[in-house]
Amino acid sequence: MSPEEAELSSIERIRDAAVRLFGEHGFRGTSLKVIAAEAGVSQALILHHYGTKDGLRAACDEFVSRTVRSRKAEVIDGPGTVDPFPAMRQLRESPHLLRYLTRALTEGGEHTTRLIDEMLADAVEYMAEGERSGVIRPSRAPRERAALLLLWSLGALTLHEHVARLLGVDFLSGSASTDDLRHYLLPAVELFSQGLVTENSMDDLLEMLAQEPLASADAAEQPGGPGPPGPTADPDGTASTGSTSAPET
Repeated sequence: MSPEEAELSSIERIRDAAVRLFGEHGFRGTSLKVIAAEAGVSQALILHHYGTKDGLRAACDEFVSRTVRSRKAEVIDGPGTVDPFPAMRQLRESPHLLRYLTRALTEGGEHTTRLIDEMLADAVEYMAEGERSGVIRPSRAPRERAALLLLWSLGALTLHEHVARLLGVDFLSGSASTDDLRHYLLPAVELFSQGLVTENSMDDLLEMLAQEPLASADAAEQPGGPGPPGPTADPDGTASTGSTSAPET
C-alpha cells in the first residue's frame, strides 16, 4: 500500500468509526480516545486529519448526507419508473447511518441544522430531476414540498420505535425484509399516488391557497420583512419560482 493509500485508509477508518460511535453513544458521549481505539489509530492522527472533534463531526455529516442522497436518488430510476425497494434496502443494510441521523435529530444543535439544510438542498435537486423525467408531478411550491417530505421522513426516523410498534418496520434493525417494508411503503405510495381526499373536496381550498405566492420561509425569519417571492403558477399551469434554494453550508 502506497503512503497515499495508507493515508486515505486511515481517514476513512476514522470517519467510519466516528459515524458508528456517534450514532451509538451520541456526540457528547463519544471521546476522540474511544474513536481512535475503534479505528486503530492515535488521537494525534485524528487531529492531524480533522483538526478538532467538531471537524470530524462535520466530515461525518457530509459523508452521511452524501450517502443518503445517492441512495434516495435511486428511487427515481428513470422515465416512468419508481422503485423504492432498492434504496430502502440499502439504507436498512446500513443501520449505523440511520442511527447517526437519529442521534443528530434528537441531540439537535448547529451541526444538525446544517445537515438538514444539506439534505433539503439534495431533496430539491432530485425532486426536480424526477419532474424532468416525468416520474414526479410538478409543484407550485417545489422547495416547500421537498421540505415537507423531508420533515415527514426525518420524523418517522426520530420516532422509529413507534414505527416499529405500529407498522412492524424497524429502520435500525439492519433487516431488509421486503414483507416488512410493504407495511410502510404500501400506505405511503397509496397516499402519494392516490391522495387522501377526493379531488372535488379539495379543489376550492387548493385554488385559494395558490392565489398568493409563498413567501420564502428563510426570509420570514429575518426582521426586515418578507423575502423574495416563492413559486407562482404561470398561465399555462407550469411552475415558476423565485429564489427558493436551500442555504449553502
